[in-house]
Amino acid sequence: MTLPLAVLVPSLPAHERWFVESQQAGDWSFFLSPLPLVLTAAVVAVTVAWRVVALRVDRPELPVLRPLARLVPWVPRLLGIHLGVALLALAATGAFITPSNDHLSGAGGTALLLVEAALGIWLVTGWQLRSAATLVLGLAPALALVAGVTALGECANLAAVAAFLVVVPPGPDAYGTAHPPQAQLRWALLWLRLGVGVALIVLAFSEKLTNPAMAIDTLEHYPALDVFALVGVHVSPETFVAIAGATELLFGLLVISGAFPQVAVLVAMVPFNATLLLFGQTEMVGHLPVYGVFLALLVYGSSEETFRAVRWLPRRAGRRVAVPAAA
Repeated sequence: MTLPLAVLVPSLPAHERWFVESQQAGDWSFFLSPLPLVLTAAVVAVTVAWRVVALRVDRPELPVLRPLARLVPWVPRLLGIHLGVALLALAATGAFITPSNDHLSGAGGTALLLVEAALGIWLVTGWQLRSAATLVLGLAPALALVAGVTALGECANLAAVAAFLVVVPPGPDAYGTAHPPQAQLRWALLWLRLGVGVALIVLAFSEKLTNPAMAIDTLEHYPALDVFALVGVHVSPETFVAIAGATELLFGLLVISGAFPQVAVLVAMVPFNATLLLFGQTEMVGHLPVYGVFLALLVYGSSEETFRAVRWLPRRAGRRVAVPAAA
């Protein structure tokens, strides 16, 4: 594996706090050093170029995945199941919203876990999910209180799924199929992309680019994460952390851009699935909402009727923001 190819694969798990002792972020001197800045500039340039090229392709980029479009009506129901199972599993293990937040105690902590479990069951049932999703969003103040404001950004992927379900809930029939208007779907997908993208970007900074000590500690505890060493390329821990943070930042920006969603999701799924071999159940439960989002982007991005909605951005000041007239 050459260095450019390795950069496409995140070398650290998305949530280091799930597996090592949490450390305070905020070491901006590391991010402001030459390598992280150069990599960040490259990531932004790649994202812009990625979107510009994608907007010239007025069709799903991977026609072979077209059969996935049949799942379009069931995406809201599937997202509800992903979010519900994640919340229920987290509550069962004593964690609130995120696996790292497992230190709750007393009557207040027990109450939060019971609410989390109840909402998980509700989401799985598929009944009145707009209300259930609204209540999930309402857990944000409690999360900020027990885990800090940064945790809100790190867990924005759960809020993304909940926001999508508020805008586009499953339908009332037995299978929960939904057929929202295009305008409604565009906004739902925008919130979905923004939430997951923000979570990845916040994690890139809070656990890597401004927290190199914790990232290096993770690498020392789990040396198998060093994909460079596996192929005989030796880099310093600081270089490794900079590349890993930039990679996570790239995935966050690509998700927000909505460009070439089929390719972006398939590439992102490689590291998200590879880390399951190392971290097992905790990794799977914590990433369930992300898997649901990836599925949604892949399905909507494979449909001739909805792929433009995936990359849609709202107008600003009377102008379209890099969106073709057909979108």
